[in-house]
Amino acid sequence: MLTALWPERWSRQQRSNATLVSAVVLMVLALALLGKLLSFLPDPIGPNAQAFSDGARTTLWLTLVSGSLGLVLGTGAALARTSRFVAVRWVASFYIWVIRGTPLLVQILFVYFALPVLVPGLNLPDFAAAVLALGLNVGAYNAEAIRAGLLAVPRGQTEAARALGLGRMHVFLDVVFPQAFKISLPPLVSNFVALLKDSSLAYAIGVVELTNVGNRIQSATFQPIATLSTVAITYLLLTTLVTQISNAVEYRFDVEGRNK
Repeated sequence: MLTALWPERWSRQQRSNATLVSAVVLMVLALALLGKLLSFLPDPIGPNAQAFSDGARTTLWLTLVSGSLGLVLGTGAALARTSRFVAVRWVASFYIWVIRGTPLLVQILFVYFALPVLVPGLNLPDFAAAVLALGLNVGAYNAEAIRAGLLAVPRGQTEAARALGLGRMHVFLDVVFPQAFKISLPPLVSNFVALLKDSSLAYAIGVVELTNVGNRIQSATFQPIATLSTVAITYLLLTTLVTQISNAVEYRFDVEGRNK
C-alpha cells in the first residue's frame, strides 16, 4: 500500500492525502500513456494500442458513473429497509431480492432490450443502459452493506443523542450515519472494485469497453493469447490503482481502529 511509503512522522490525514493524490496521478498517467506504451508491442497489440487505451477509459468512466449511481441507490434502499413504514420496507426488499437473485448479464440485457418494450419511447443508448443496469446491481449490494452498518451502531448512542435534545434528523446525520458509513466502507470499496470487473459484461449490448475491444481484436486477428493477456493486464492495472485510492479512503477514516 502506498501509505507505507510516507514518513512515519506524518499524520494519518497527511499520509492518506498523499496516497490519494499519488494514486489519482498514477491513474491519470496510466490512462494517458497506455496507448503509447502498447504501441511499442508487436502485432496485434501495437497497431491497436489506441483502441485498448480508449476501451480502458470507457471502462473506468462506466465504473465511476454507475458506481456513483449505485451508492445513491444503495443508501436510499438501506434507509428504506430500516424504515418504520412496512410498504417502504417491502419495496426495498423486493428490489434487493430481485437484483441479487438474477445474473448481472440478464439485467443488462433486460434494461437494453426489454425496458423500451415496457416503457415505450425509453430507448436508452448502450452506455446509458449499461450504467443503469450496473448501478441497479451494485446498489442492491451496497444497500445491504449500508444497512448492516446502520444496524451495527449501538442503540444506546441514539437514545443518548435524543436525551440531549437532538432531533431525529440530527441524530441520524451527526451520530448514526457517520459511524454506519465507517463500518460499511470496506464492503462498499469491495463492491466498487468488483464493479470495475463486472463492467466487462457491458460488451453484450455493444459498449466499446476494454473487454469488447479485446474480443473484437482477437476475433479479427485470431491471436487470443496476446490480446486477452493485454486485456487482463490492463484490468489488473486499473483495479490495483482503484484499490490504492479506496485504501487511502479507508486509511483516512481509520476503519481498522488503529489511530494513534
